[in-house]
Amino acid sequence: MTEDRPTGGGDSGKATGHKPVRVYLRDAVGSLFGRRPVREGTRTATEELFFDLVFVFAFVQLGTLIKSDYTLQGVLRGMLVLALLWWSWGAFAWLTNNLQASFGVMRFGLFVVTGIAFVMALSTLVAFVDRPGGVYGPLVFPTCYFLIRSLHLVLYAYAVSAHDLVRHILVPAVPMVASAALLVCAALVPHRVLTDQRQVAITVTLLWALAVLVDYLGSFTLPVWEIGIFSARLWCDRYGLILIVAIGETIISIGTASSDVSISWRLLFAVLLAMTVTGALLWTYFDVVALVGEQVLERADPKTRFALARDAYSYLHLPMVAGILLPALGIRELVKNVGHLEGRYPGASLSAIGLFGLYGGIILFLLANVAYQLRIARTIRTIIWTRVATVLVLVALVPVARQLSAIGALGLLAAVSFVLIVVEVIVADGQRRELRESGLAARMEI
Repeated sequence: MTEDRPTGGGDSGKATGHKPVRVYLRDAVGSLFGRRPVREGTRTATEELFFDLVFVFAFVQLGTLIKSDYTLQGVLRGMLVLALLWWSWGAFAWLTNNLQASFGVMRFGLFVVTGIAFVMALSTLVAFVDRPGGVYGPLVFPTCYFLIRSLHLVLYAYAVSAHDLVRHILVPAVPMVASAALLVCAALVPHRVLTDQRQVAITVTLLWALAVLVDYLGSFTLPVWEIGIFSARLWCDRYGLILIVAIGETIISIGTASSDVSISWRLLFAVLLAMTVTGALLWTYFDVVALVGEQVLERADPKTRFALARDAYSYLHLPMVAGILLPALGIRELVKNVGHLEGRYPGASLSAIGLFGLYGGIILFLLANVAYQLRIARTIRTIIWTRVATVLVLVALVPVARQLSAIGALGLLAAVSFVLIVVEVIVADGQRRELRESGLAARMEI
């Protein structure tokens, strides 16, 4: 009786290092459809960073969108777009904390989603008002949003191995489908039913606001999405990186706004002041608070970890990102003033929108940061009170800043930001140093 084996004997595969074809096929299928779960200590994958790069562009597009309608309505629309972009990004932050993004179906799926997200970011400028020629712009954004959220649920079904699909897939799909339907209605219905353009604009904005409300409240109130946070470090790294992406957009705004103006000492001074404010935002989050948040998540039981991740990160990090992006409005306007463009005097004051973006953005960031600390841990009480006091000071200084030149208003903000950092280092030095050292030591042990 002859054996079914490769030519050269049954041990030839081991001797020569070659595998039978069926073994290669099995390994290939395993590589394509296999799962690699996330464990504590898992690092951010290259595919996740590639996905984040799209949001660098998306945040830049947001600034351009608001600039095209430099009114309160334009700012509101920009924030609504940001809310939907954030929800798209956040859905995959949850998913890639369950299955590693660099392996199997997850890898391929995230590449597909990245392409769709880029198209969604590209369509931001025509999300509310169409441009002549090409496809109908206001439909592109909701279509991409629906595809991204649907692919997330499909990949999530793959991640949970079809366990309790009704609870984990079909129920979360309800607010998502309702939100997408409202966005499609906003793109099609008001333009055909109403004749007054002002009424059309208001109706479209209200439908977008309702879509955001339905999706956010639906996801919060329904007893679903109880997927675990299997790596606190990966989770915190992902949210830290997206904050850096938002800070990067502010830096890009400083650079692009000054690209067509003359380099002067006044401009250089303004740029340094803007970088001081931006650096202060970075410091206030990453110096201690982010490290403490990671330690709290690491020690929490699975149920508590899920609730903290949802509240402190998925929800409370959104106003922090908005607070980082809004100051770019005032910075762009300031650079134009300093550069003698558009016939404006270099000593002119900021407009109401520019001042709102500059001061209101920092106030929003600090309030969201305080809320985050209160939700995740009350460890750094001294820092919480210094930031609350800074918010009150900034609110009181808004009328003063309104009377100053644009560069004067920015200088005042930079001075307050710098003083905040110095005061925190002095009044909370012992506690701050202890928390910072323990946080950094914990990261080194992983």
